[in-house]
Amino acid sequence: MMHTYVGGCQCGKVRYEMSGEIGEVIACNCSRCGKLGTLLTFVPAENFKLLSGEDATTLYKFNKGIIQHRFCATCGVESFANGKAPNGAEMVAVNVRCLDDIDLDSLNVKKFDGKKY
Repeated sequence: MMHTYVGGCQCGKVRYEMSGEIGEVIACNCSRCGKLGTLLTFVPAENFKLLSGEDATTLYKFNKGIIQHRFCATCGVESFANGKAPNGAEMVAVNVRCLDDIDLDSLNVKKFDGKKY
């Protein structure tokens, strides 16, 4: 059974919900994630709904430009990003640090060496 989580940026302009199970989260060390300290979970795009703030987000692309990093133009928090899975399916990377009422200490964190890619 899928759980629905709600989250967003620090100032509250960007709000969203995602459906899924958060078993393992990714701690990537690429030049962006490593500096931001994100903990990521990935959901199919159809399991993500932006509730508010589409006009409040700013887009940033780097490296190969295939991930659309979206952050709040007011508070600067990147709470999610859009991209594609290796099989081509539309995915959303959600920063679980931005989900409401998440116990971060209960998460299983897997390190990903994004510096290689």
